[in-house]
Amino acid sequence: MIAWTEAVGFVLALAMVGCSIRELHWSWPLAILSSLLYFFVFKDSLLYAEAGLQLVFALLALWGWWQWRRLGENKQPVSIIQRLPMRGWWVVGTALGVLWPSIAWLLMHYTDSDVAWADALPTALSLIGQALLGRKYIENWLAWIVVNVFSVGLFAYKGLWLTTALYVLFIGLSILGWREWQKRLTAP
Repeated sequence: MIAWTEAVGFVLALAMVGCSIRELHWSWPLAILSSLLYFFVFKDSLLYAEAGLQLVFALLALWGWWQWRRLGENKQPVSIIQRLPMRGWWVVGTALGVLWPSIAWLLMHYTDSDVAWADALPTALSLIGQALLGRKYIENWLAWIVVNVFSVGLFAYKGLWLTTALYVLFIGLSILGWREWQKRLTAP
């Protein structure tokens, strides 16, 4: 049976990604609402890292919304689509190397999670993806593709079929986001 929180979160999450692809700042308030609803969906499914991630997403969405709404002296947006510099790739790799095992360790020692490592990986990558999205690094879409592929398996295992379908759609939307942002890329 699909809970109303999952159904409404599903619709809001799709709208949020659609707005992100189009660089509409409304993606951020939609992210807040969807994340709060999905907190309960994941908590009830014993996916504690995913549940906690939703609360972090809600907070990060406030930051992302501020980032995307900032205007420079010329009244143009301060944040523009850009590529991640080489140093940024090192930061991403290091962050993943620290976050994934740390989150898995916390889940194994402080929860009754039955999928600690599988829950921790998309959680760690999602934190990275959200930070990249907030700064409009085009590589955020690559992070989301990886997150979504792993999440499909995780949510199917947990029997969250509507959410599994959502993440299948997210894979396609992430590819579309990558392509659309490639067209709008202003910095080499």
